[in-house]
Amino acid sequence: MNRRKIAYLSVVAITVSLIIASCSKSNEASFKNSSGGTGNCDTVNMTFAADIVPILQANCYSCHGNGLSQNGVSLDSYDQVKVQADNGNLINVITHAPGYPAMPQGAPKLADCTINKIKDWVNRGALNN
Repeated sequence: MNRRKIAYLSVVAITVSLIIASCSKSNEASFKNSSGGTGNCDTVNMTFAADIVPILQANCYSCHGNGLSQNGVSLDSYDQVKVQADNGNLINVITHAPGYPAMPQGAPKLADCTINKIKDWVNRGALNN
């Protein structure tokens, strides 16, 4: 019976050690990537030029920029992005809302912080700033 308890406690100790190890600094990079930073996601006063264009360039332009217009959607200019922001398509596709194609196509969903930056810009009127 004593050996059984020792074996059981050993298994528990190993399991707990593995769980703790999986939450170590080695996973810090994935946390940074999923939140768009180090856990501090400033989404106040997003501007088109400084905040939104770089997101679009990194995640959308391969299909919807640089002269490409996949499924009739081009995001090459402010006016084209504004149309998508105003009709709700921009937010719905990046949040993977039901009934909308999930974007970016063939790639993981954008980080919550990135989505929140776009939402802030849209909610503030999607200004050309």
